[in-house]
Amino acid sequence: MISNSPIPHVVPAGRMARSEQPVLALPGGWELRPWHADDADADALYAAGQDPAVRLWNLLSVNSPEEALRRIERMHRRWRAERAAMWAIARPGDAATGLIGWNDVDLRGGSAEIVYWLLPAARGGGVAAEATRRVSRWALDDLGLHRLRLCHSVANPASCRVADKAGYSLEATMRGALLHADGWHDQHLHALVR
Repeated sequence: MISNSPIPHVVPAGRMARSEQPVLALPGGWELRPWHADDADADALYAAGQDPAVRLWNLLSVNSPEEALRRIERMHRRWRAERAAMWAIARPGDAATGLIGWNDVDLRGGSAEIVYWLLPAARGGGVAAEATRRVSRWALDDLGLHRLRLCHSVANPASCRVADKAGYSLEATMRGALLHADGWHDQHLHALVR
């Protein structure tokens, strides 16, 4: 049913740009923090660009630590432009061991799509699911979005488990929706709605 009432909830433009990106705590001594424009985080991002699993599922290509620094600076520009919100997954005081955040942020439309990856040292301990739950709470409760998407190749069952553990419902399989290094993949669409 379509209502003729005014739009019930629109996140005001400027909400992200006027604020600092928060640090979000996770269980188990992990935190989600803004990426640092330093050698340690640049080296972690460069390592992710060389990792076969990260490259397979994310098409991440980072060819040098200098390129990694430029990408980190771009993350900060995209926060200020209210188009994305990327966090480093790390132990306090350590370099990043993963990335999680929101692409395609649409404040007026109330939606965004989550992206994430982990380096090998952080995989297998439930960190991805915890981080997904935490940034989802932030996006819905703090930022005020309405609908969050999590999409992944149907050949990536680990991401399906993350979506399920984080409370995302499987809505559809989109045929030939995602180009990976080995060709076009069908893609699962999961969503979490306020």
